[in-house]
Amino acid sequence: MLVSALFAVLAAIGLLRRFEYQIPQWLAETPPQAESVLVVKSERRLYLIRDGEPYRSWRVALGGNPIGHKQREGDLRTPEGEYVLDWRNPGSCCYRSLHVSYPDAADFAAAGARGDDPGGLIMIHGQVNGWGWLGWLMQYRDHTHGCIAVRNVPMEVIWRAVDDGTPIEIRP
Repeated sequence: MLVSALFAVLAAIGLLRRFEYQIPQWLAETPPQAESVLVVKSERRLYLIRDGEPYRSWRVALGGNPIGHKQREGDLRTPEGEYVLDWRNPGSCCYRSLHVSYPDAADFAAAGARGDDPGGLIMIHGQVNGWGWLGWLMQYRDHTHGCIAVRNVPMEVIWRAVDDGTPIEIRP
């Protein structure tokens, strides 16, 4: 009984890993371009905005200490404020990533006044490469160092819908 249950679990994991990067048919066409991105930390949601209205949204995982604005390197907080998605990395440690322009001049000044390093390299990204099959579970736990994590298929949609230079607002 235990052996067959273990086999079933391993088979399920194998299937999930096999289809981890398969994009569903509904994504065959390019999604509508977003004019901006909105993240509402208290809702754990990322919204793509077009014509001033959200047209797609997904659950996100945030930094391990998500309440409040990022203050310094290592505080596990996701920043709050208005930034820009300024560059992308197709070969990151996670399934694709879009860079959030944190820290800006105000973040540098505030951290400098405290004698802190503001940190950086905040990204919207998919799941850690090789672990996307576990994304359905990881989205229910804030586990990043300050980034905004989504599952791999939503990351593909976001990747296609967002150009470099797209504004992002991160609200508490």
